Amino acid sequence: MKIPSNLKKGDCIAIVATARSVNASDLKEAIQLAESWGLKVVIGSSIGKIQNQFAGSDAERSADLQTQINNPKLKAIWCAKGGYGSVRILDLVDFSSLQNQPKWIIGYSDVTAIHCHLQTLGVASLHAQMPVGISSKTETSASTLRDVLFGKKMHYCFANHPFNQTGKVSATLMGGNLSVLYSLCGSASFPKLENVILLLEDLDEYLYHIDRMMQNLKQNGVFKNLAGIVIGGMTDMNDNRIPFGKTAEEIIHEYVSELKIPVAFGVSFGHLKENLAIPFGKEVHLMVSEKGTEIQF
Repeated sequence: MKIPSNLKKGDCIAIVATARSVNASDLKEAIQLAESWGLKVVIGSSIGKIQNQFAGSDAERSADLQTQINNPKLKAIWCAKGGYGSVRILDLVDFSSLQNQPKWIIGYSDVTAIHCHLQTLGVASLHAQMPVGISSKTETSASTLRDVLFGKKMHYCFANHPFNQTGKVSATLMGGNLSVLYSLCGSASFPKLENVILLLEDLDEYLYHIDRMMQNLKQNGVFKNLAGIVIGGMTDMNDNRIPFGKTAEEIIHEYVSELKIPVAFGVSFGHLKENLAIPFGKEVHLMVSEKGTEIQF
């Protein structure tokens, strides 16, 4: 796996919109934050563009991302916002240069489509808070992004959860948003999930759909060869008039409870007030005990 270089003061990063439209004014806090870390910020041409929900057409968004990928002066690309749309540009972008000169692509949620595609190419990326809305998150959400980018060794600790399964393992972390991962099943952008730790999180889904997606992953054999599982936020779930009868965590627990691998619930990744930064494609150390969960990398 190709790991991008650590950032240092004076390095340049770009902010681009791969999905929904973003106003430049919505980036003010994120730009100030990055500059306070000593970074220079380039604003991509997709920022401010609007085509219905999207930040311009697929051609415009992909051209912006391609420009930033090809720019040798950039050390990282920070995706501005999620929503939907990143998957629409995967086939329009040539990511191959990142295999020789990797740079951090940062984001979560809809950006999972890009993360997964990069995982198939053997390029690491960063699951972390995006610029839009960063001021509404905890300070730790931002500081862990800075620390990971600048190469600090990280050690996260989380409280015990009744659905946790104890054990410890060191393996590459992959995954992201459950809905996006599910949508990529059968495509060339779906990564090979063998001997890896799988991270899953989601937002605003119906409970029956959580079950449907987990059933799909099960029937595709995704769970058979995993080294571990980490369940982040399952936030703002929806139910039908006739209740499904289980929470999202209970649904997921039903699918993973028979696996003889460490499983951690209740960790701060995803659509949560605290959204900690964690790399995909890089080895992490997962330790789940009766005292709680520890993740180091």
